[in-house]
Amino acid sequence: MSIEGKEITQLPSALPAILRDAEVLKFKMASAPQTGSLLRTLAASKPGGRLLELGTGTGVGTAWLLDGMDATARLETVDNDEAAVAVARKHLSRDPRVTFHLADGADFLRASAGRHFDFIFADAWPGKFSHLEMALSLLAPGGVYVIDDLLPQASWPEGHGEKVPPLIAALERRADLYCTRLAWSTGVVVAVKRV
Repeated sequence: MSIEGKEITQLPSALPAILRDAEVLKFKMASAPQTGSLLRTLAASKPGGRLLELGTGTGVGTAWLLDGMDATARLETVDNDEAAVAVARKHLSRDPRVTFHLADGADFLRASAGRHFDFIFADAWPGKFSHLEMALSLLAPGGVYVIDDLLPQASWPEGHGEKVPPLIAALERRADLYCTRLAWSTGVVVAVKRV
C-alpha cells in the first residue's frame, strides 16, 4: 500500500472475476478498493457478528466483507437488481456465511423490524437516503454503520449530491451515534451505536 493509501494489496480472491463480470454488465457503482479495505477491517472487528449489506450490486463490497469476517460471522446482503446479484451469487454463493436476498431494500428493512445487526453497510438508497431510521433501528448497541459515496463523483445518479449534506447532518445530530467523517475513498461516514 502506498503512503497516500491509494494502492490496496491483499485483494479478496473472488474480486478479479467479479470485476470482469461487472465490466461485461457495464455495472459502474461498485465499491472502490479503499472502501473495500475499510469494510474488511471493520468486518474483522465483529467476530461471530451479524452483518447486513444494503446494495449487493455485483458483490464487490460483499467480497470485501466476507474477506474480513471470521468463520462464525454471518452476512445478509440485499439488492433488487437481478442481473447484478447473479454476478455476486456466481462468485460468492459457495460461502456458507452469506445469504443473498433479491428484494427491495425498503421492503427488506420493514420485514426485518425487531432484528439486530452488528454491522450495516448501507450502499443503496434504502437505509441511507431513505428509510434511514428503519436501518438504524436494526443496529445493535456497539454496532457499526457505514456509508460511502459522499464525495462528488462522475458516476453519481441525478439527485445524489443534494442528498449528501442533509444525510450527514441527520447522522451527526443523533444522540445515539458516534460519527466520524472520512475523506477516504469516495467519502465515508463510520458511525457506532452508543451502548
